[in-house]
Amino acid sequence: FYHMDLYGSKDRFDIFPEELSGRGDRSLGDMRRESALSSKKVQRPQEVGYDLEKEVAELAKMYGLDEDREKELEFLGGHLEKVESRRPPAHTEKAGSQGSIYNTSKSSPSVKDPSQSTKQQGLPEEASQGENQSKARADDEAESNIWSRGGLSSGGMSDEWNSQAVSEEEEEEEEEEEEEEEEAADVFCSTCKIPIRAFDKLFGEHKDHEVAQLPSAMESEKEEIHKNMCKLEEQIAQMENVASHLEEIFITVEENFGRQEQNFEVHYNDAVQVLAQKYEEQLEALGEEKRQKLEALYEQLVSCGKHLDTCKELTDETQELFLENDKAEFMKVKSFNCQNISSTMVLPIRHWVFSPYNYRLEEFLKEEVDLELSTLPDFEERVIDVSEVEQLMNSINAIPAPCAPVINPQAPNAATGTSLRVCWGLFSDDTVECYQLCYKPVSNERHSDEQAEHTLKVKETYCTITDLLPNTQYEFWVSALNASGISPPSERTVYVTAPSPPTIKNKKIQSCENAALVCWESRDINPVDSYTVELSKLTDEENDDIITESIVGIPNCEVLIHLQPTQKYHVCVRAQNLGGSSERSEPVLIQTTGTCFYLNEDTAHPLLAILDDGFTISCDELENPECDLPVYDNSFTRCIAILGSLIPFPGKHYWEVEVEEDTEYRTGVAFENTPRHGHLGANNSSWCMRHIITPSRHKYEFLHSGMTPDIRITIPPRRIGILLDYENCRLSFFNADIAQHLHTFNSHFQHYVHPCFALETPGILRIHTGITTPPWTAL
Repeated sequence: FYHMDLYGSKDRFDIFPEELSGRGDRSLGDMRRESALSSKKVQRPQEVGYDLEKEVAELAKMYGLDEDREKELEFLGGHLEKVESRRPPAHTEKAGSQGSIYNTSKSSPSVKDPSQSTKQQGLPEEASQGENQSKARADDEAESNIWSRGGLSSGGMSDEWNSQAVSEEEEEEEEEEEEEEEEAADVFCSTCKIPIRAFDKLFGEHKDHEVAQLPSAMESEKEEIHKNMCKLEEQIAQMENVASHLEEIFITVEENFGRQEQNFEVHYNDAVQVLAQKYEEQLEALGEEKRQKLEALYEQLVSCGKHLDTCKELTDETQELFLENDKAEFMKVKSFNCQNISSTMVLPIRHWVFSPYNYRLEEFLKEEVDLELSTLPDFEERVIDVSEVEQLMNSINAIPAPCAPVINPQAPNAATGTSLRVCWGLFSDDTVECYQLCYKPVSNERHSDEQAEHTLKVKETYCTITDLLPNTQYEFWVSALNASGISPPSERTVYVTAPSPPTIKNKKIQSCENAALVCWESRDINPVDSYTVELSKLTDEENDDIITESIVGIPNCEVLIHLQPTQKYHVCVRAQNLGGSSERSEPVLIQTTGTCFYLNEDTAHPLLAILDDGFTISCDELENPECDLPVYDNSFTRCIAILGSLIPFPGKHYWEVEVEEDTEYRTGVAFENTPRHGHLGANNSSWCMRHIITPSRHKYEFLHSGMTPDIRITIPPRRIGILLDYENCRLSFFNADIAQHLHTFNSHFQHYVHPCFALETPGILRIHTGITTPPWTAL
């Protein structure tokens, strides 16, 4: 009737005070009163020892074990030592005198005192004696029963409490283990496909398995799921296409059935009509034969009647003559007309001229009588010719000639430089055994119809034609064939092959530290639509074929490309038209370590030669520099000079010229329109450094518009560095061997300039490009 939490707790002693008096546990009550009087803040003793004492006492009384108190006291004594060793020390004064079982309160000095420790060893015996005395003084037996019932109930409730606590602890441990397992799974076993702990990978059963981090494994699983979803979507799309196709087939079957039914009906009506016509014709012929037979028989019957009449007349006359008695009259001879006697018929008697009768009879008997029938009663066996009907019946299942196919327009990237893929379709249900594809090249000439036509027979509705010319238009048309014949040709469609790979002009490529100008030329006669430039950055790794950048839609045959400094690039060009893209051109190497340019041969003086390396110029003779040599329109005519290619990049550009000490030369920059009949530096469109040899010294001039500052150079340079700075409007000259600044022109360049070089005496100049700008050029 009290809450179960009160049993076995420290508050139980306040609820059941009679149990304390019934038990006669005077030491416990005195101890509590003394501890309460000593300090209100002193906490109650720990209940571990008390609970154990009550349980032992209740069990002993219940089972009649009071007489065996020695074993109980030994058990309590041994347990007390363990409890006291773990219990914090507490202050008490009368623990020994009260005969208490437990030394619940000790002072810190008493722990160190050996005498007190001796008293503690004797506590179990004193406790047993006090307990026996209290039991002997017990007056009421009911109180002891109440104590027993209360102790039993308390023990049962405490057992329930302990079992419940144990189950709760087990559940908590299981939850903690599960949390530990969940928290510990930090890697993923790729072999077993489960999350595991890193410890299991090092020392567990997954030691030899392949593992991965959980995030990466999750991303991989998501990617796999995404791929599977994509495949599932593809299958769904395929099944939907199949379903729609089946629906179309259903409709087509119905249409074909109706068409075949109509075709069968038409052929059946035609066959019936032909049979009826054949029947009428045969019946008419049979009637005509009957008429002819009857007429012939009738004529023969009439002739027989006439013959019988003649025979009867002769018989009558013969009888009359035979009865004649006058012999002279009987033998009388009369004349007769023989012309009236027919060879086939016996004339009547009235036509006869009197003649000897016997002669007439003999002549009549000589005539042959036709006793054969003029016609037979049987009719000719007539058979109706059903070959035409059979042909009509056989044509019921015969397929008609197909309709004209339709060629599809040219698809993007469906062509190469030498091949074309042509596709067409048949927008009907006609049966086709094969197709006949014809083509010929398209020409703008008048005699284009005379171009040779090529014919191919294919089974499919597509065909790849090879061995064609690059960037050339071809005209295609196609017909469908089956057993019934050939269809009309389709409309003619023009396809075009892809262009040929362009050719990059190596000698016209210019570059600097952050850009390059690439030029090329087309190898096709017909124009192309656009060009594509592909860049491949070269590194130490073997990835030369990896395209790092592409520039598309270039209309002309040159492009300015922005690059990164101090890099190497492979540059390729493709041509584009409606047919597709050409193959790559031969790659060229571009280095962005410095400015690179080439010498323009079209501007070279006739006496100036360019050696094989393309960067060395020489002049062998100067006897008559104004002689009549072949001169180009853009060549220098007076000054033995040459221009380099244009430098169209803003910023700084540096190159060097290697000279010989005894060679007179000029070097610098000039505009494109600098006069070809003058000298470099003698006009306002060129800036140059000039070296001439006087009897006394080497003289150096820095010329522009024919003017030069008074500068003396003590050390003749063997390698001249030239720095062109568009942004700062400077042109500087250096002695590169000793990093010495010689002179700087400050001029605003209105246009991009060309490097220029000239020789005034026989000698050689070597130009070095692609050099990184030295740090000592900074002014």
